[in-house]
Amino acid sequence: MSDSPPDRTARPVVIDVWCELQCPDCRTALDDVRALRARYGDRVDLRLRHFPLEKHQHSFAAAQAAEEAFEQGKGWPYVEAVLAGVEDLDRKGEAHLVDTARELGLDAEEFGTALIDGRHILIVDADQAEGKAIGVTGTPTYVIGGERLDGGKSQDGLRERIEEIADRLLAADAG
Repeated sequence: MSDSPPDRTARPVVIDVWCELQCPDCRTALDDVRALRARYGDRVDLRLRHFPLEKHQHSFAAAQAAEEAFEQGKGWPYVEAVLAGVEDLDRKGEAHLVDTARELGLDAEEFGTALIDGRHILIVDADQAEGKAIGVTGTPTYVIGGERLDGGKSQDGLRERIEEIADRLLAADAG
């Protein structure tokens, strides 16, 4: 038996956001991600999970670039900027990824090197493999509290469903 009191520190609820940075539906889902961040703050841990789709030529490089942005401390702003410029990514490819890094004040030269040396490939591969293992077939897909919610088919009511689950998990954790 321990003399120390039980740890009552609330853990954040984890929401895995399976995303593809060349996906127009993921760009639309950014509004939901922003709203969830605004509503829950530190009580929710929104984690970007990569699920590059073969139909999008630059999605695998974009996932690697996002990992470099997280490493440099501006992951979500980078993700949002890349998704906002999906058409530019379609047209310009990897040059757009490096340009976006430069615009955000990140080390663009390091981005170029990261895309060449493949230092983030294992993270992207692991995310994609895990996504396939749990039944992710398209993006965006959310996983919260063991429930998988597919936003690739329809995003109608999706944020409300995520909020219901998050509220339930936060209430259970507080109790």
